[in-house]
Amino acid sequence: MRMKKRMNRLLGLAGVLALWTGAAQAAELPRVVRAQGASQLIVDGKPYVIFGGELGNSSAGTEAQADAILPRLAALHVNTVLMPVAWDQLEPREGSYDFRLLDHWIDAARAQHLHLVLLWFGSWKNSFSDYAPAWVKADARRFPRVRGIDGAPLEILSTFGEETLRLDSKAFATLMAHLRAKDRQQIVLMVQVENEVGVLGERRDRSEPANRAFNADVPASLVQALQARRHAMTPELAAHFNPQGRSWKDVFGDAADEIFMAWRYATCIDAVAAAGKEQYALPMYLNAQLPAPQERAGEYPSGGPHPGFQQVYQAVAGHIDFYSPDIYWPEFAYWVQRYQALDNPVFVPEARLEAGPYNALYLYGEARGFGFSPFDVDSLPAPGDGAASSPLLMQVYGALRDLGDMLPTAQADGRTRGLVLHAGSPRPTQTVALGGYLFEGTLSRSWPARTLETQDGAMLVLQSSPDEFYIVGTGLTVNLRRDPDMDARMAGIDSIEELSRHGDTWQTVRRLNGDQSNQGRQLMMDPHNAHVYRVRVHAIER
Repeated sequence: MRMKKRMNRLLGLAGVLALWTGAAQAAELPRVVRAQGASQLIVDGKPYVIFGGELGNSSAGTEAQADAILPRLAALHVNTVLMPVAWDQLEPREGSYDFRLLDHWIDAARAQHLHLVLLWFGSWKNSFSDYAPAWVKADARRFPRVRGIDGAPLEILSTFGEETLRLDSKAFATLMAHLRAKDRQQIVLMVQVENEVGVLGERRDRSEPANRAFNADVPASLVQALQARRHAMTPELAAHFNPQGRSWKDVFGDAADEIFMAWRYATCIDAVAAAGKEQYALPMYLNAQLPAPQERAGEYPSGGPHPGFQQVYQAVAGHIDFYSPDIYWPEFAYWVQRYQALDNPVFVPEARLEAGPYNALYLYGEARGFGFSPFDVDSLPAPGDGAASSPLLMQVYGALRDLGDMLPTAQADGRTRGLVLHAGSPRPTQTVALGGYLFEGTLSRSWPARTLETQDGAMLVLQSSPDEFYIVGTGLTVNLRRDPDMDARMAGIDSIEELSRHGDTWQTVRRLNGDQSNQGRQLMMDPHNAHVYRVRVHAIER
């Protein structure tokens, strides 16, 4: 009897320990926070800044690609790789799952000291359903398609397919359960659920189940949820929202088709995310293909979570943690600000590779985001592959990584700013204010001819002390003056140093004087390469 009591006591203690351990592990999961305008991804209790890159769509399909690509990306100072996980490869036969490819990528990333963000290409990728398994695509009765206004099916799985939703959710839940068991070191930080969803070629699904739902009343829960947000509703949604109506057309007018699809995609994706989070509650986000100027719904994916109608998703999809823009259009700052206005943290999972080095400096400095990831990053040459110099993205990421913990700490404290300039922009100069000083950037020009030396320039400014600033940038000439809103004093430059990081120590590569600083009056950046500059300043009475 005593032995039995002792065993019960031990088992009880073991159970408590198991519960405590499980709770501790849950508390240590990565999480995304937003406070005082800064966005942070917390990993192992500390802010982690993603210097990311998304692979090309066909670059993650073999183990050999992992072995070839990941070392190159690590050498490019990428610290986090966004990689697709395709439903058709994960579940080639119904109910039979193959994790060998994913496991190899996780192991290879760990060996290169890289993290991963997984992109679930399930029912939808760029609107279409090409990454669904062959046994799904071959059975249109069990897995119905979106239908156009002429009744013809599109190669897009309908959000009204019950079996589609059930098996997509099951596959995603199985993936997350496997990830929880496999990835003990948390190489995988976040998961994107589906990819750039919406209907292309039509404004909405016109299959029979879709038409029945469209002709019914708008769910009262959706109307109530949007009504509660009416004080902060986007202009696009507010222009169409009539809470006194009942039908989709009465409530949403000319935008009814698109908002109807947003509601359906949000409902389905929330169910997929909920199934995954029940197994392993990593942060989950949803990306969007943004409308180009003058595009109509159906020319861009109708019903996707772009900012105009994203509040429909926020009202319905409670298991999605945040939304992120895929920015390929020139107005990078505009789209970042639209997502910020919807209370999203700043994370850009896809962007133009060519503009990436410049937009990254804006994102980390001005928008105080936690992650940037240009698309097709594996197409960049590795250092030493015959290029005259290392890729500019590598230089920018390397310089930002050299800042270490200074960067997320300064972001949280509001001690960073950033700007981007392009030739031909209607604004030839831009100015940011920080710490009582104004930093005015213009594109680099030659002397004495004054011709442009570059078409693009950008900088991130970080204040390290009242009179000291670290500036990461390229392609700009920076004038510094005192902010007249602070006081009437005059600003001057004490010193400008180009720095490099060796271990925990900054070393001065060059001290910029004379012609290299316009006689101590300007920071004149390298027009083609990114560097870290330390600028010490003073302010005196006039």
